[in-house]
Amino acid sequence: MPILYKMKGKETVESRILKIEKGAWNRLEQSMKVAGFSEDYPKEIMLVAFKEERILQMYGFKDEVVKLIKEYPFTAFSGEFGPKIKEGDKQIPEGIYKVEYLNANSSYYLSIKVNFPNSFDQLKTSFEDVRDMGGDIFIHGKAATIGCIPIGDEAIEEVFLVTQKAFNKEVKVIISPRDFRVNPLYPKIEGIDWENELYDLISEELRILPSN
Repeated sequence: MPILYKMKGKETVESRILKIEKGAWNRLEQSMKVAGFSEDYPKEIMLVAFKEERILQMYGFKDEVVKLIKEYPFTAFSGEFGPKIKEGDKQIPEGIYKVEYLNANSSYYLSIKVNFPNSFDQLKTSFEDVRDMGGDIFIHGKAATIGCIPIGDEAIEEVFLVTQKAFNKEVKVIISPRDFRVNPLYPKIEGIDWENELYDLISEELRILPSN
């Protein structure tokens, strides 16, 4: 299970939720109703990011059916198609991740830590020390990034809130080069020979999502 994490700073996750919940819920309420969550927050969610479309989508599970709640445009972008390979390559990772913790005192207002590098990333690296792959990958506020996913301050309030409410379940984060439901063509990535293996795994995860 992810942890509610307090970085250095005056806020805890709980104190931040108290400050943002009313405004964030007011912005989310109509989308929640359309998705079937009019009475309570979803107890299980999934976050899905598409690099080509530069969109983060937030899904909720209701009676074992996956419902799109809302989508958010990236407010900045770095890198290109392909997974993150090493520290400093400015790449947004690609793969199947989970939320590691919530940061209520981020330099980018609020942030959600993604567990890069995961076991697949570590299996594929040529580095003896996995720290050379880089890390500190977040979904966060503001409009600047070097390898993270920024969605602006109002958007991160909403995603932060719904993620916190769903912490009794593991929160999966899928990061894909493009929406393979719409365009199934896999990008060819220079310098590696295992992109098809990665994209097969991502495509399989996307199958449970409703078609756009």
